Amino acid sequence: MNPQQPAPTCYRHPDRPTGLACTRCGRPSCPECLTPAAVGQHCVECVQQGRQDVRPVRNQAGSVQSRRPEPYVTWSLIAVNVLVFAITAFQAHSVMDNQRSDLFVDWMLVPALVGHGQWVRVIGSAFLHYGPIHLLANMFALYVLGPYCEIALGRARYLSVYAVSLLGGSAAVTVLSNPLTASAGASGAIFGLFGAVAVVMLRTRQNLTQIMVLLVINLIITFSVPGISVWAHLGGLLAGTVAAGGILYLPRWLRASTPALAMRIGWIAVAVVGVIAVAVTVLGAPTLY
Repeated sequence: MNPQQPAPTCYRHPDRPTGLACTRCGRPSCPECLTPAAVGQHCVECVQQGRQDVRPVRNQAGSVQSRRPEPYVTWSLIAVNVLVFAITAFQAHSVMDNQRSDLFVDWMLVPALVGHGQWVRVIGSAFLHYGPIHLLANMFALYVLGPYCEIALGRARYLSVYAVSLLGGSAAVTVLSNPLTASAGASGAIFGLFGAVAVVMLRTRQNLTQIMVLLVINLIITFSVPGISVWAHLGGLLAGTVAAGGILYLPRWLRASTPALAMRIGWIAVAVVGVIAVAVTVLGAPTLY
């Protein structure tokens, strides 16, 4: 008779006899060192190697996308807008008449005051809202548009598009509106997201009907309802559309050879839009003596 062969032991735990093995590499493994797979079971090293071999998922802008993306930037922007509104309501001792607060007076966009060097109004005004209805309308639009745009572009690029849309809206108001007109609201940045979402859908060959209908409805409201800042909406829409186009189309037109180069070109495009918006504001801001 032949002597009985000893049972194989786990390759990671030599003191543990086992009758199991990795179906990928064949190494004997104990139950603790095996992970169920689509076919059979894999050892620790094979699982790690499989993760490294999987190509990362990239969004439309070319950056690596997490497996469970959460629109944290959108939630943060909504939180900041709500917080600023709460501060103005507290200062004014009124939710409906919060524009009487000191912060509102110091931040609302008045072109003539911007021309006299009060540059904080260019950005600060985009976080102010005239009463809760104005706030809710803008935050609902941000809630609808923001997550889609954030996941498609990536958090950093999404925030940059939001920022240049804000600057574009403020630039248009500063240069083209009545110098003594006061305006406030996130509408310029949100209209920029309308344009960005349309560009993303166009780039990914999706049906544009729904987003275009929403945009047209909002433009009709912009031109028909008194008191709405037309130039903020149009300036933000233009800046956001051009910035998103620079991210998604310019690298393709320039035949960028790598994802890193494509992302660099996109960042340059967004920066150019932002610089133009700031230059228009600085050079075109009116002054009253």
